[in-house]
Amino acid sequence: QVQLVESGGGLVQAGGSLRLSCAASGRTFSSYAMGWFRQAPGKERELIAAINWSGRNTYYADSLKGRFTISRDNAKNTVYLQMNSLKPEDTAVYYCAAKQGSIVTMSSLYDYWGQGTQVTVSS
Repeated sequence: QVQLVESGGGLVQAGGSLRLSCAASGRTFSSYAMGWFRQAPGKERELIAAINWSGRNTYYADSLKGRFTISRDNAKNTVYLQMNSLKPEDTAVYYCAAKQGSIVTMSSLYDYWGQGTQVTVSS
């Protein structure tokens, strides 16, 4: 069992930055692939970044164009999402999720989810 708690969301002006954190409970965090998803009002939840257990393999949605960076610290049981050059269209609830095995893009294949953190980007 893994419990995930996101933090770091908030209100930021366009062009600003935020760093989201996802703290995980459990001794086996280092064996999980982690993903950051987001869901805007009226839209489906989408995977924006993922990282494998070691941190050596990452995935990013094409739409991000290098603005976001995912990383993890297995010693701290935490995964991060650094978001730069934020745009109003980045406004959404951001979720972290965990699954054993390799990175996948389908949300239904992730086993554990956090409660989400709101990110609002003003123009």
